[in-house]
Amino acid sequence: MTSAFLNGKPATADDLRALALANYGHFTSMQVRDGAVQGRALHRQRLEEATFILFGTPLDGNDALKQAAQAMERAGLRDASVRITVFSTRFDYRDPARVVAPDVLVTLSPAASGDKPALRVKSYPFVRPLPQVKHVGTFPLFHYRRQALADGYDDALFVDPAGQVVEGSIWNLGLWDGQSVVWPEGPALRGTAERLLQMALEEAGVPQRRATVRRDELGDFRAGFACNASGLQAVEAVDAVAWGADIALMARVRAALDPVPWTPVG
Repeated sequence: MTSAFLNGKPATADDLRALALANYGHFTSMQVRDGAVQGRALHRQRLEEATFILFGTPLDGNDALKQAAQAMERAGLRDASVRITVFSTRFDYRDPARVVAPDVLVTLSPAASGDKPALRVKSYPFVRPLPQVKHVGTFPLFHYRRQALADGYDDALFVDPAGQVVEGSIWNLGLWDGQSVVWPEGPALRGTAERLLQMALEEAGVPQRRATVRRDELGDFRAGFACNASGLQAVEAVDAVAWGADIALMARVRAALDPVPWTPVG
């Protein structure tokens, strides 16, 4: 079951009408365990920066995270998948330039499992609009993910017009060339999980680099993995390129995250 709280109070259908009709806003997602989260500062930064980009108004990210902690307390939860969405019940698509105060919607759902099967993904030509913002315009992400499932794959990988790999449907891609982790550059959402993992790998002394990666160069790599707020997953194949799941790589990447501190959400 999913529960929702708007500005600290249980949300009603009327509260969510503006979001359903205009679909204008942004969000961040996180896994909370025993009331704590890894990378709290990254989530706060995302909330504050995206609010200013979309609404031109400030948001106290710490307050939004405190609302998430309070929502979990009211729901009697210590573990959960938490999504904080920032939108405005006063936003009018007929006058989008009008300054409106942002609202904070916290939704809680069951915690994600850490045990995930390896992915076989199919590439599609697509670049998300305004990729620096984790906005609520998710229609194309799920459309291509649905298409991938219909085509016999597990998920979708996006490629820009120049043929460069940019990101997965709701995840970032890491590649392994046998010596270092390679992060594909391009117009993509730079996820909090990706940024947290990059810092953790640097701390653990695991070599990594950023580089443009063309789809036709994927066969030059030895393995891949997906990362997002729900965890890590091996990517065993992209289109006709089959790597298999690199168990040793996944163990090494997960081990790098183990020392990252868990900070109370609120």
